Amino acid sequence: MNIRELNYILCIAKHQNLTKAAQELYISQPTLSKHLQKLERDINGKLFSRSGNYYIPTHLGRKYMEYARKMLEINQNWEKELEDLVACNKGELNIAFPPMRSSCMIPNIMPEFHRLYPGVKINFLEESYAIQEKLLLDDQLDFAIFNESNPHPKLTYELLGKEEVLLMLPPGNVHMQDGKYENGHKYPWIDLKLLGEESFILNFPDQTTGRLALQLFEENGIKPDILFHTRNSQAGALLCQQGLGVCLIPENYVNILKSDHPKACFSIGEKGVFTTLVIAYRKDRYMPAYARDFMRIARESMHRP
Repeated sequence: MNIRELNYILCIAKHQNLTKAAQELYISQPTLSKHLQKLERDINGKLFSRSGNYYIPTHLGRKYMEYARKMLEINQNWEKELEDLVACNKGELNIAFPPMRSSCMIPNIMPEFHRLYPGVKINFLEESYAIQEKLLLDDQLDFAIFNESNPHPKLTYELLGKEEVLLMLPPGNVHMQDGKYENGHKYPWIDLKLLGEESFILNFPDQTTGRLALQLFEENGIKPDILFHTRNSQAGALLCQQGLGVCLIPENYVNILKSDHPKACFSIGEKGVFTTLVIAYRKDRYMPAYARDFMRIARESMHRP
């Protein structure tokens, strides 16, 4: 096995098509086909069964790819550690955030990080939690930042901080005066039961804020009208600011929201509603100095006013 062969086979399995794999690898389809045929001769077995233009991994092929991923991970770790030992001022990081989360965090992280590591290239991806976990396990990411969920045994989780989920009222709403400052609350507190007749703009239930909203409605015995669903928390807040409905929004999204209207935000729940933000990475993955510093700066940014 060599690194080139490993990448060739994994790319064919990824696309299940020789032509598409060759395009991604920047080689010709006949060249890729010859490499596959030679490898299959060398191991005396078929890595793929062919059905039309589709290449489906055989049992032998799946076992080959299992070891191929392990070997590529070892090679990646060595290259990063070597790079770290020789010069930690150059490198590359691939980091995933939930949709829109990057806009809240990146501006607070990158100025300090870039000052420390101007030669490190960072690729930010916005993905759902399920895709983040898949990418982490497939070694396409260095780490991902998301709201804490069911832990995976192959991943390490580090706490970044907690964030309050706030209720935002549209301008002129009749409940604007119902908020009261209670002990321990940063924002005025409002009883969610008062808003049972309001129209809401929510994230989808598979998103953290959307799931929390449905739990709160059930706990408070209300069934408000859901006017819109959106995956974009900022879009929901802007619709709220235009008077179209009430929304729930994480505090950091409020801080970057640009609007012509004042932001009317309230704490809800007996002790407030909070989500936990974590950073996750493979347990056996080598983390160069600049990756560890990125995590440190991200953690510190969560505690800035």
